[in-house]
Amino acid sequence: MTQLVWFRNDLRLADNPALTRALAAGEKVAGCFILAPGQWQDHDWGPVRIDLVLRSLESLAESLAELGIPFHVLKADTFTDGNEALLSLCGQLQVTTVHANEEYSVNERKRDRLLKKTLQHNGSDLLIYRDQTVVPAGTLRTGSGDPYAVFTPYSRQWRHWVEQHPIQLYPAPGAQGKPLAVTAIPALTHLRADHGHWFVATEDAAHEALDAFTREQMQHYKEKRDFPAEPGTSLLSPYLAVGILSGRQCLQQAQQVVAANGGGDGAHTWITELCWRDFYIDILYHHPRVGRHRAYKPDTEALTWKPKGDAFTAWCEGRTGIPLVDAAMRQLNQTGWMHNRLRMVTAMFLSKNLFIDWRAGEQYFMEKLLDGYLPSNNGGWQWSASTGTDSAPYFRIFNPVTQSERFDPQGTFIRRYVPEIAHLTGKAIHDPSRAGGVAGYPSPIVGLKESRKQAIAQFQALKN
Repeated sequence: MTQLVWFRNDLRLADNPALTRALAAGEKVAGCFILAPGQWQDHDWGPVRIDLVLRSLESLAESLAELGIPFHVLKADTFTDGNEALLSLCGQLQVTTVHANEEYSVNERKRDRLLKKTLQHNGSDLLIYRDQTVVPAGTLRTGSGDPYAVFTPYSRQWRHWVEQHPIQLYPAPGAQGKPLAVTAIPALTHLRADHGHWFVATEDAAHEALDAFTREQMQHYKEKRDFPAEPGTSLLSPYLAVGILSGRQCLQQAQQVVAANGGGDGAHTWITELCWRDFYIDILYHHPRVGRHRAYKPDTEALTWKPKGDAFTAWCEGRTGIPLVDAAMRQLNQTGWMHNRLRMVTAMFLSKNLFIDWRAGEQYFMEKLLDGYLPSNNGGWQWSASTGTDSAPYFRIFNPVTQSERFDPQGTFIRRYVPEIAHLTGKAIHDPSRAGGVAGYPSPIVGLKESRKQAIAQFQALKN
C-alpha cells in the first residue's frame, strides 16, 4: 500500500505539509507531478514560467531520487485528463491516500472536489493541506465575520495572528531507502524559453538567496526597494510562485533578523510584503470571480475601455515614447522579471493613460513573468486599475516621468534597457521631448496630462 504525494505548486522538500504527512503515515511513499501543457496555456503560463517549472521539477526529481522516493511524472493536457491519469496511477501503486497542498483558483478547487469524491468511491482518499500562505487562507475575518476587503485592518489582524502562532516549519525528510534512478522530465522544448535561466531553479539556490538577502540586503530594503537600478529587492518571488520556497520559511527568517538586531525598518517592510501576498490569496479564496477575469468592484465593469490596437502593441514592446515605461517592458520581455514599482507604473500607464482594459495587461504579464502567480498578479493589476480591493483611488495616477526622475534619477536603469537614448543627460533622459526628440526613438503615444483627466472623468461618470 502506498501514500502518494501529489506535488503541484510546492516544488520543495522542506516545509512541505503534504510530504511530511505522507511520510508520517508509515506506509510506502511515492511522489507524482502532472504535466498539463494545455491547462497551463489556458491559464496564460508563458514559455519562461513553464521553463522555470520544468527546471524546478528536474531538481525535485534528483532530490527525491537521493531519498529513495519514487517519482512519477504524468502528462495530461486538461484537469479532467489529469484526474484520470492520477486515478490510474493510484490503481497501479495501490494508493490508500493522496496528499496534496491546497490551490485556490476556481478550476483547481473544482478539480480537487471531483477527485476526492472519486477516490472515496474507490476506497481511498484525498487529503488537502493549507500551504501557500503564512496565515491559512480564509482564517482572518472582520468583527462582523466578513472577509477583509481592506489591507490595513487585515495586516493588523495578520500580525496579531502571527504573534499568537509561532512559525513551525515542517522538516526536510531524510532518506527513505536506497537512492533511485532519477526520473526523467519530458523536455517539452517547444513550450519553453531560455531567457529566464539567469534564475537558478533549485531548492538549495532558493535558500542561499534567502540567506543572502536577509544577511546583506534586508536592512536596506525599505530605502532601496523602489529604485530599479539598485539591487534592493529580494528576487525571491519566482521561488514563491512555484513553491520552491514557502511564505512561512521567508517569514521565519525575517523574524530571526528582527529578533537578533531589531531588524530595522527593512525587515518590517519586507514582512509587510509577505502579508500583501497572503491578502491577495485570501481575496481569491473568498472571491473566486477575480480569477475569472472579473473586477472586484462590480461597478467598474461598466467602464468603456479603449480597443487594444497599436497602443497596446507599443506598450508590450516598450515603444511608448515614455522611457521608464519602455525600459520596464523591455526588462520584462528580455529577462522574464520586472521590478515591483515598475509593475505599478506600467500597469497604471496602460489602464489609466492609455485606458486599455487592465485584463489585457494582466494576461500579458502572466505570459511573460517568471513569477507569474494569479493572486499577486491579479491583485496588483486591479490595484493599479482602481477596480480591485483596497485599490489606488481612481484619481491617483502615477506620472511615469515624475516616477522616473524620483526613482531612477541618473537614468541608469533607463540607459540599460533603452540604449537609443543613453546619450541624453539631465532631465532629457526621462523625457526626450525636452531635447527635441531623438531619432530612432518614438514620440510619446499619449499626452500624460490630458489622458489623466480623461481617465478620471471615466471613473467619475460611474457615480452619476
